[in-house]
Amino acid sequence: MPAPLLPPQIQLLSSPGWKDYALLDSGGGRRLERFGPVTCIRPDAECIWRTALPEQEWARAQARFVPGQEENGGHWEWTGPEKTRWQMEYGGLRFWAQTGGSKHLGVFPEQAGQWDWIAAQVKRSPRPLQVLNLFGYTGLATLAAAKAGARVTHVDASRKVVAWARENQELSGLQAAPIRWLVDDALKFVQREGRRGAAYDGLILDPPKFGRGPKGEVWEFYKLLPELLAACRQILSAQPCFLLITAYAVKASAATLYYAVNELMQPRRGNIEAGEVVLKETSAGRLLSTAIFARGSALEGGEGNAGM
Repeated sequence: MPAPLLPPQIQLLSSPGWKDYALLDSGGGRRLERFGPVTCIRPDAECIWRTALPEQEWARAQARFVPGQEENGGHWEWTGPEKTRWQMEYGGLRFWAQTGGSKHLGVFPEQAGQWDWIAAQVKRSPRPLQVLNLFGYTGLATLAAAKAGARVTHVDASRKVVAWARENQELSGLQAAPIRWLVDDALKFVQREGRRGAAYDGLILDPPKFGRGPKGEVWEFYKLLPELLAACRQILSAQPCFLLITAYAVKASAATLYYAVNELMQPRRGNIEAGEVVLKETSAGRLLSTAIFARGSALEGGEGNAGM
């Protein structure tokens, strides 16, 4: 019989290491943010409180995203010359930020603490790691793992963002890093890898609430995540090092992901964490929750919390 599973201690995970990003203020359904040289305003329904900075500070923003009729759709308005693409940096990684038909700029700054954690797992391993990054977007988690010494397989259904990720690889000077870039449906890819007998020591999953694969495959979080996790069990190595799941805009709790990670990593023992990914304002110090996460790290040759 397995050891009793301890209840999760919910954490608030921030990313204090930024120089090129800051959440300057929030409130009234908006965020005032600095992405490198660009200060912008983006909508965020979570910001139900009042703003801390006076409105004239918000008026200095160079760009504002105006939502459209469709979810996540809309357009950007600029108060001065339009700057559609620029470089940013974090922890030795360089990457492109850019505006388009979405409020997203190609980087989720709240994830920087996760990039640091991934790099730490890779560096402390006594053996080279094979890492799989599913729903990899513009590749910053992939680059963090590769820079730390892992061999990484990066999967995303969008050819455009995979091309963007490869540009970030070049910008970061990691052209020689062992990264396999794939445009594919995450679930189908993992199922094929299972049939091939592939094995990965680290898994990174950032599944969307809803999405489509390169051939029109429909992704629905609650319908397909259990199937994806079951397939992931088949491709975990005999001694998995780490597993990270992040979820945005879903009606689930961090405890949900905690128990999913615990089940995936059995019978290894180690450390499991769960909580919310947050951004901290520079104005009033409030914490803005953006996503939920759970992550597990196996301790090579050691013991940790029950359940892993």
